Amino acid sequence: MITTLQKKVINGGTLSREEAVLLSSVQLEPLCEAADQIRRHFCGNAFDMCSIINGKSGKCPEDCKYCAQSAHYSADTAVYPLLSTDEILREAKANAADGILRFSIVTSGKRLSDREVEKVCDSFRKIRETCGISLCASMGLLSQKQFKMLKSAGVVRYHNNLETSRRFFPHICTTHTYEDKIQAIRDARESGLTVCSGGIIGLGETMEDRIDMALTLRDLQIRSVPINVLNPIPGTPLEHNAPLSEDEICRTAAIFRFLLPDSILRMAGGRGLMKDQGRRVFRSGANGAITQNMLTTGGIAVHEDRQLAEELGFEIRLYE
Repeated sequence: MITTLQKKVINGGTLSREEAVLLSSVQLEPLCEAADQIRRHFCGNAFDMCSIINGKSGKCPEDCKYCAQSAHYSADTAVYPLLSTDEILREAKANAADGILRFSIVTSGKRLSDREVEKVCDSFRKIRETCGISLCASMGLLSQKQFKMLKSAGVVRYHNNLETSRRFFPHICTTHTYEDKIQAIRDARESGLTVCSGGIIGLGETMEDRIDMALTLRDLQIRSVPINVLNPIPGTPLEHNAPLSEDEICRTAAIFRFLLPDSILRMAGGRGLMKDQGRRVFRSGANGAITQNMLTTGGIAVHEDRQLAEELGFEIRLYE
């Protein structure tokens, strides 16, 4: 069955939900090998590596149950307003010097104000003038006017995770809706930005929820898909969730590859929990990473990720 479904995908077909669910119970090793073959067929050896800066931290009014930055919970996290252009530019220059090709400013909160967007656009313009690095932003549910401001400042891609399936989303967040997220994705795209969107696994969702999220991403034609693994943070409602096994992470990535054959599957938060820092999952269909620090947790150093990617036969480059 794995071979049959793999051939269907490689020949340009798309899996149904029922076919994807079947993959959740097949032998893991041949599933991962097949997913890696699909990755090579559609994406070659491209490995898209990016980094982020936490540009505004804490006191978020949203109640996302996994997040240390939510004002609803007691997690111990840094709190500060939007960083200055000098602080952001310093970080962007350091990342560019390390060979990072894509850099994103991420901010807490439902959305930035127009004044904050103007300020962050100044930072993006300075980075564009001095660094030659591809620019991304993740700033919540912005308006189309604000997306156009980012585009004019040199931003290429906007990030807005779906987080999970439409069914499970109300169990994770009640202060905005799934449709709010999808509308923001559409507005960003209509403003001329490409879109990065994925989610978090290990929230308490089922494999069917993950598959449903992947199918929504497929419908939205998302080509950059971050896969975060929940790192349970004390003080959040999900602090006692059991971490996912590495087998479960690899199976999820492999199924995503079957459903999103030509996308970058970008391992993001939580990868540091894996004993091999993701080596197995990069042999299971994943082909990208967010490197260095995450928003409120540590990450993996650039030189370690670069070495890992090269050992696995990848070429680090932008994949649009």
